Amino acid sequence: MSSLSRELVFLILQFLEEEKFKEAVHKLEQESGFFFNMKYFEEKALAGEWDEVEKYLSGFTKVDDNRYSMKIFFEIRKQKYLEALDRHDKARAVEILVKDLKVFSTFNEDLYKEITQLLTLDNFRENEQLSKYGDTKSARSIMLLELKKLIEANPLFRDKLIFPTLKASRLRTLINQSLNWQHQLCKNPRPNPDIKTLFSDHACSPPNGARAPTPVTFPVAAVAKPSTYAPLGAHGGPFPPAPPTANANALAGWMVNANPSSSVQSSVVASSLPGPPNQVSVLKHSRTPSNALGMMDYQNNDHEQIMKRLRSAQSVDEVTYPAPAQQASWSIDDLPRTVYCTLPQGSTVITLDFHPSLHSLLAVGCCNGEISLWEAGQRERLITKPFKIWEIAACSVSFQAAIVKDSVISVSRVSWSPDGNFLGVAFTKHLVHLYAYQGPNDLRQHLEIDAHTGGVYDLAFSYPNKQLCMVTCGDDKLIKVWDLSGRKLFNLEGHEATVYSVCPHQKENIQFIFSTAVDGKIKAWLYDNQGSRVDYEAPGHWCTTMLYSADGNRLFSCGTSKDGDSFLVEWNETEGAIKRTYSGFRKKSTGIVQFDTTKNRFLAAGEDNQIKFWHMDDFNVLTSTDAEGGLPSLPRLRFNKEGNLLAVTAADSSLKVLANAEGLKYLRAIEARSYDASKPPLETKASGSSLVANIHINKVERVDRSSPAGPAPILNGGDSSARSIEKQRSLDDVSDKSKPWELSEIGDPSQCRTVTMPDSTDPTNKVARLLYTNSGAGLLALGSKGIQKLWKWSRNDQNPGGKATASVTPQHWQPNSGLLMTNDVPDNSEEAVPCIALSKNDSYVMSACGGKISLFNMMTFKVMTTFMPPPPTSTFLVFHPQDNNILAIGMEDSTIHIYNVRVDEVKSKLKGHQKRITGLAFSNNLNILVSSGADAQICFWSIDSWDKKKSISIPMPTGKAPAGDTRVQFHSDQVHLLVCHETQLAIYDASKAELIRQWVSQDTLSGSIASATYSCNSQLIYASLTDGNIGVFDADSLRLRCLIASSAYLPQSSNSQNVYPHVVAAHPQEPNQLAIGLTDGSIKVLEPSDSEGSWGVRAPVDNGTPNGRTAATSPSVTNNSTSEQLQR
Repeated sequence: MSSLSRELVFLILQFLEEEKFKEAVHKLEQESGFFFNMKYFEEKALAGEWDEVEKYLSGFTKVDDNRYSMKIFFEIRKQKYLEALDRHDKARAVEILVKDLKVFSTFNEDLYKEITQLLTLDNFRENEQLSKYGDTKSARSIMLLELKKLIEANPLFRDKLIFPTLKASRLRTLINQSLNWQHQLCKNPRPNPDIKTLFSDHACSPPNGARAPTPVTFPVAAVAKPSTYAPLGAHGGPFPPAPPTANANALAGWMVNANPSSSVQSSVVASSLPGPPNQVSVLKHSRTPSNALGMMDYQNNDHEQIMKRLRSAQSVDEVTYPAPAQQASWSIDDLPRTVYCTLPQGSTVITLDFHPSLHSLLAVGCCNGEISLWEAGQRERLITKPFKIWEIAACSVSFQAAIVKDSVISVSRVSWSPDGNFLGVAFTKHLVHLYAYQGPNDLRQHLEIDAHTGGVYDLAFSYPNKQLCMVTCGDDKLIKVWDLSGRKLFNLEGHEATVYSVCPHQKENIQFIFSTAVDGKIKAWLYDNQGSRVDYEAPGHWCTTMLYSADGNRLFSCGTSKDGDSFLVEWNETEGAIKRTYSGFRKKSTGIVQFDTTKNRFLAAGEDNQIKFWHMDDFNVLTSTDAEGGLPSLPRLRFNKEGNLLAVTAADSSLKVLANAEGLKYLRAIEARSYDASKPPLETKASGSSLVANIHINKVERVDRSSPAGPAPILNGGDSSARSIEKQRSLDDVSDKSKPWELSEIGDPSQCRTVTMPDSTDPTNKVARLLYTNSGAGLLALGSKGIQKLWKWSRNDQNPGGKATASVTPQHWQPNSGLLMTNDVPDNSEEAVPCIALSKNDSYVMSACGGKISLFNMMTFKVMTTFMPPPPTSTFLVFHPQDNNILAIGMEDSTIHIYNVRVDEVKSKLKGHQKRITGLAFSNNLNILVSSGADAQICFWSIDSWDKKKSISIPMPTGKAPAGDTRVQFHSDQVHLLVCHETQLAIYDASKAELIRQWVSQDTLSGSIASATYSCNSQLIYASLTDGNIGVFDADSLRLRCLIASSAYLPQSSNSQNVYPHVVAAHPQEPNQLAIGLTDGSIKVLEPSDSEGSWGVRAPVDNGTPNGRTAATSPSVTNNSTSEQLQR
């Protein structure tokens, strides 16, 4: 059960106690197993109500759970037995002996015999050990003292003996807050609403059909009970206070909101009342399987109710944006069904997996133990690794014997780590190999584990306790968790057959593992070695694989029975039952059907010599493809992360790569870059372009910290990580082998596609902040005057995808009411710093411009609430990645406030900067918050404790003061950090807080850096300059690959007015699309021309290092000679 569900039980317990429902209180305590009421237990024991005592105990432990539990039950039953003897009730004593005490005879036969002999005595006190037994009352008191010690020592009672500290009538308060919220959403709010029921949402009806007066403003986060609402009952006192604790025995992670960052509204609205009772299932004992999966989705329910009320309160036209995720528009053309290429592997492919960020990089594993890496865009096999035992002496004797007896070995699974830095390979005999991926042709042996006895059937990566680990399973019926040094962290036992697959997952902050076995059992585990929490049957009762949708909201499984019947189903996590069974499989399959999911919308399975597709919300087959023929009866398949490519196995030991329109464009761009890079190099011209004449890239070398010397002279465009260079070479050697490289320059409008947002130009209101909506269908701009504007693209014949594009002019969108999203702006706001943060589902936006922070509804543009009035003023906003109720707010006074929106409270105040905060970024993988300030400092904070881990200064060019706005943004791997300052771009390794590489613009360059951002796939960096140019960089090397001049997107008249892009934003799904907000208030979207498909060509790579490098004269950039410029 989730932490929210658990807390709801405590609220109900408090309510029942206040209302004097005594029996119901203790029944819920026992059934939930969350709170052991020692006072109630003592009362019943002292009263001799032994049946009730054992019944209450049974909610928390059983006789054979552990030695403490056994001793507890023994003492109770012994006391009951002695009291029967003391009453000379021999018949009752015999009954207790046979029914209650007999169970202990298997553990201590002599003790049981001694107890039995007491029946032969006229007075059991004649037994020497019982000679001091007094009367019944004193004996019960002595027994209770012993029981208390045993209960407190019993680990099963840990965290269950103290009731959490709650304010009085907390459940009533939450209901009143919900009513406040409902009243705010009324179409015709009345000043004194009459609340008559809680069974349905509150809605005011207009008096006599007339329009209601102005809505009453209810404070969303208020805790006081509104006087206009009827009281819900007498207020009683709370349970005894104590710090809140966690329940280690409940499988909490997957019983709560499937998308912890789903929407801002759930952070403002207090949790609503729960759904039907069967939605709250408690898994009380790790040894007692539950027959329900049981998930509560509080925030989702809140969101749907709020959206429903908002829709009912307005006209249809006013609420068309944004569409709920599950109703988002889609097209069958979104599916990758066009064959782009066939890759000749040469041996039967068993398993395949796309790289998480290099979307056309495909890893495959084969039946002969071989693995390969393919670059689909270039149709090129980059690496092949035949099977080899790395260190036979380190392997178990059983494996050595097995490999000698039968040397045939196959790959069973290949899997990339979430950050793409490691490739895991599982084999059909014992072994797991872990490779470190360090570049296109660099796959290095990292770790070999003799993981399981027999075959290893599956391998996946997870992050328990923020540590990257591998999860494996196999023939030995075990699931094992390993760190990347090969140390076994957990050994999960409980399956009774070969474990076929594992599916690690995380909900909220709880991490768990689903597993399936060949006997059809599904189990769920926490990382604790304490047994499975769920035991369930898979349809087909044989080999099944489980997968979540990309957003983690929906759970699917696909498998085949021994009779050949295949099942593709969606699970209802609330009920623990199958929600939907998809049709379309033929009657009998000769093997096991494989499947995959993509885009939170589609399912695909390989069967009957074709690929079949389903929409997740429809059980019928949507479409199918045979990929131009040649597929095996049960093709294996894998989508890439973007969902625009699909790799499938072919019958002739080859692979086919299928793509949709976006995927084809992406692959052709890679193919074009490969072709361009292979063309003869152009001669280097000393004159060079004036646009790039003074641009350099610095590499920061690691130096001995004890040495007073600074970094030595370095190579222009170099990569500091040692893994990128297999051996050191002299500068002369590099110079001899370097090849000139053509920088792409775009200076004419015909060389790219551009669209200007209508109604955007306003010279008095320059664009201060610019965001794409997360759906990719809209642009949101915040101006320097605090006004927000929204543009959105509609789905039509010109734009069938409905996404932002430079080929179609979008609509300046406003609700029918004509409202503007206008922030609270004080009179003296000339120096105010606008800031903005958008909810994950695009429903709400928070922003500020010198005044209070405002929460806007993106459908109505209404201000839902305001908070954090100045001073100090807010300068940067970012949501916590794990809890949408938490905001990190950078302040003008250099502090960072960790603010809980739900309770309207600053939880922590972080101090470490000297000037205002200009940037904030969370890394979920590293569990840190990184902040940057106008003091050119970067601070690293622990998310767990909010302590400062480290603070570093940005190295400035010679003669530059350490000042100026600094922005930070994490790479998609959540480790590399982009730092943008007016003088430079820099990449840091946030795990070590170390600078990796740096790009510095020269003093002679007419413009400094105004803004920079990663592309959505983190392969490019877009940087806008104050001279009007836009630089496009390779993110891994900080090598400038394309320069877009202002003449390409601005009319000549604007060029003369010193108009430049003040902010730049990257499309969330299209890596080659960017948007810029200019100082004249206008906003433009730019894309490469159709003929190019991408911004320039990646620098050629020689042995992992970009070519065309020359030696820099010093770590700080100076303007020396043409030889130090980027090569043309």
